[in-house]
Amino acid sequence: MSIPTPHISAKLGDFAETVLMPGDPLRAKFIAENFLTDAVLVNNVRGINGYTGYYKGKRVSVMASGMGQPSIGIYSYELYNFYGVKNIIRVGSCGSFDKDLHVRDIIIAQGACTNGNYASQYKLPGTFCPIADFGLLRKAVECAEKLGVNYKVGNILSSDTFYDDSNSGMEWAKMGVLGVEMESAALYCNAARAGKSALCICTVSDSFIYPEENTTAEEREKSFTKMMEIALELA
Repeated sequence: MSIPTPHISAKLGDFAETVLMPGDPLRAKFIAENFLTDAVLVNNVRGINGYTGYYKGKRVSVMASGMGQPSIGIYSYELYNFYGVKNIIRVGSCGSFDKDLHVRDIIIAQGACTNGNYASQYKLPGTFCPIADFGLLRKAVECAEKLGVNYKVGNILSSDTFYDDSNSGMEWAKMGVLGVEMESAALYCNAARAGKSALCICTVSDSFIYPEENTTAEEREKSFTKMMEIALELA
């Protein structure tokens, strides 16, 4: 496939080797405007804002993924395979299954369980386990320690359903799964297939244990700054 691709209007070289990938286009805009210098808009197809600028002198990009595995599957595939991107760090929000994690705490996803079928395309003779790049994971833990944030490392659930008719979310908790979001498994699969690196860092936006804890859309867009700082330090 030639570039621009059907979903990204950028030219070759417009993206840095490392791309931060929030779900929300407005969070991408917030990161670019508040953390990057000399940020330039390089993509806005379908309102999926993508920017490239500098963080502490290092060239870095940020682009939204949209919601769900099909959406991040498209954008991360094109970035890895057509734009020369080497690292994608998802900076998202999640619901917590863990009693020790509260709103604004952080999950660093070592692995991603899923109720979806994204990995079936690879026709493997078994079940593939999507996992993070260990180098990125180790550095993220070091950054979290330096920032003094409350975090846990472990499995996360990438669910294809937000409104789950079976209400099965907490069933995953008995296997030690820390929380739920909707993108990481597809990102990890694409990274593995392309021979690239990926990591998911999620801020807890609500809790299955403490239902009184939640955040607004604006808070999710603008106040999850510790997660953003960790990801930018990795870049």
